[in-house]
Amino acid sequence: MSKEKFGIVKVWEATVRKSHSGIFKKKVGNTINMMSSAAVAHVDDEDDPSSAIQHAEKVLSNGDFYTGEWVDNLPHGQGKYLWLDGCMYVGQWCKGRTNGKGKFSWPCGATYEGDFKNGYMDGKGTYIGTSGTTYRGNWVMNLRHGPGNSNYANGDHYEGDWRRGSQEGQGRYQWKNGNHYIGQWKNALMHGNGTMIWSNGNRYDGSWEEGFPKGNGTFRWADGSFYVGVWNKDQNQMNGTYYPASGSTSGNLDWDPKEVFSNELSDCVISPCEKVSIFPSQKMLNFPGLDQSGGGKGGSDGRLRRSSVDGRLSNYSVASMDASDVGSGAGDADWSDECYPTLPIEDLDSNISRLRKCPMKQQGTTISKGHKNYELMLNLQLGIRHSVGRPAPAINLDLKASAFDPKEKVWTKFPPEGSKYTPPHQSSDFKWKDYCPVVFRTLRKLFNVDAADYMLSICGNDALRELSSPGKSGSFFYLTNDDRYMIKTIKKAEVKVLLRMLPAYYNHVRSYENTLVTKFYGLHCVKLTGPNQKKVRFVIMGNLFRTQYAIHRRFDLKGSSHGRTTSKPESEIEPTTTLKDLDLNYIFRLQKEWFQEFCKQVDKDCDLLEQERIMDYSLLIGLHFKDASYRLAPTPPRNSGVRTPTGLQTPNGHGDYENGAPRLSRVDMDQLLVDQTRLDNIKLGANMPAQAERTVRRGDCETQLIGEPTGQLFDVILTFGIIDILQDYDISKKLEHAYKSMQYDPTSISAVDPKQYSKRFRDFIFRVFTDDTS
Repeated sequence: MSKEKFGIVKVWEATVRKSHSGIFKKKVGNTINMMSSAAVAHVDDEDDPSSAIQHAEKVLSNGDFYTGEWVDNLPHGQGKYLWLDGCMYVGQWCKGRTNGKGKFSWPCGATYEGDFKNGYMDGKGTYIGTSGTTYRGNWVMNLRHGPGNSNYANGDHYEGDWRRGSQEGQGRYQWKNGNHYIGQWKNALMHGNGTMIWSNGNRYDGSWEEGFPKGNGTFRWADGSFYVGVWNKDQNQMNGTYYPASGSTSGNLDWDPKEVFSNELSDCVISPCEKVSIFPSQKMLNFPGLDQSGGGKGGSDGRLRRSSVDGRLSNYSVASMDASDVGSGAGDADWSDECYPTLPIEDLDSNISRLRKCPMKQQGTTISKGHKNYELMLNLQLGIRHSVGRPAPAINLDLKASAFDPKEKVWTKFPPEGSKYTPPHQSSDFKWKDYCPVVFRTLRKLFNVDAADYMLSICGNDALRELSSPGKSGSFFYLTNDDRYMIKTIKKAEVKVLLRMLPAYYNHVRSYENTLVTKFYGLHCVKLTGPNQKKVRFVIMGNLFRTQYAIHRRFDLKGSSHGRTTSKPESEIEPTTTLKDLDLNYIFRLQKEWFQEFCKQVDKDCDLLEQERIMDYSLLIGLHFKDASYRLAPTPPRNSGVRTPTGLQTPNGHGDYENGAPRLSRVDMDQLLVDQTRLDNIKLGANMPAQAERTVRRGDCETQLIGEPTGQLFDVILTFGIIDILQDYDISKKLEHAYKSMQYDPTSISAVDPKQYSKRFRDFIFRVFTDDTS
């Protein structure tokens, strides 16, 4: 080694030792030992240009040091770079830039280990701060963005969504003292719908804004009492009602809602996190021939240039962004606003917006002021709040026969100015009727429906949504904003049927927890006063398709063939379109144990309906295709007897097409892989894993209900239940049967005797479903 080169090395060693206070003595000593046995090239020395991979050790002109693989006068492969200020990167390189797996360490002791792209922390990685705070999850351009979790130095823990470096989306924060919040976040604060549960058993469910309750919400005590109202930090805008626990007349009557802000939330502070002094992409790399204007490099001030980011994102993989769109991640907010000016956030946000998938559009039309049914919605919400919140004795599942008496109903007047029992309101004067209130209150208990949650869903600030215009039945359908409950207007005859079968229905759902029949939560009537005197009767039911999985296909199956095909042209069929028996082109294979349980339950449910003289019911099935490579084949000619609807949309509501055939989005597949908690929600008829085998009907038999299996299998998630169970075999159905039997095959029509209907329904369903061993 020449004296000149040896002197350079000695000066570099002394400088590093002095600036790091001995932190890197051992590392530098080892480096010097290696350098003493190898030729060290000065940054100004000319190397022989060659594309072969070499091992090089370089002391750069500014005092930085690199050792590792070297190609075309640039780091390429595995290598280590040591900056003069003590920062160090060890990992993979590509043409002079950090790219691939690597580890970056700061002189303060903080480290990041994971994926790098063009100098940025980008992909999956783990950051450990000097205080001990740890984040493991997804990153996009130095920022936490996507799934991950963070353990804080003080013992707190967060797991949920991240966006641009702070909590945003769905997440769970656990405090060291046992309190925890599950819900929506925005800018590292609780914001949106969420639940706070304190270690003493109290909880708040409802709306949040900037870290505090705001809007409609419910505070519940461990003893079962609760307070429902509108929340606001401004006490003048707060109002609500206290409901004692069942069977109790006292409790927390002196409680002030302001205590939630002043006391309950005082210990629920989101932990701040340490700041990062400089990002890896801001560190200058002093290699000769390296373009410093692109690929994330900055100017002489070390600040990033927008043009380089645009170039970087132009080739950014959409698939790499999917994990952030899934909405299941976490982290801590140590990327402060002070750091943001050093990054082109506007460019990042605009590109992410272009790449991210939009959420699926909700069904229906929101009932806002001016809607023809807006006043009816207000009346319904006022009535439900009154019925559910009314004090009542403790629930006893062994009901007396008198509770089921059709005459067991309660009328309540709702004058606009209010009364002793009802609040003032802005709607017109109306009367409210509860049918068999004790029975339906007990049914809600059987179905594990919390009273406060029930009121919040139906009577909260969010309006109901009206689903399409009425069909053949003339009924209107309304959905709550959270999709939990469906409200259906029904005829007087249907009310009578439900009240008649209520004792048998109650005993059935109590005996069979996995029953597939519709879950009824309430039966009510609104009577408008004045010259109109209009009566609107409606039943509140569970929404079968309130599931975490996007429904890609839905079928309504009866086992009859006459008129059992959709009237829409195939180009207009969407995931929300309900297809019928002759549209079905699958059979479903369940695991053997599930199939046996399914058959037993269908038999029990059909026995109930046959006993109550019910017919015209159907099995509603929702399919979620798990396989991202799933394709719908182009629709065959209609004369083949096959109906393979086109127009399958991805969960964002937009078709993703390749070679003319739609497919599922990768985001939807990632959701299945990320959210393992869904495994806990599997039960008969809900979130059931199965296989769907494609079938093909013979061309000479257009009324063939089930086609021939093709052996083509798809992994699916099934949701299903028996619906429309309020039609008895009355005189109108008997006349319909007689009339249509003269025109069509009597076995093909829906209107048949309940016993015959039940047998045909079972035979058909047990052919549509089979076990996976057959």
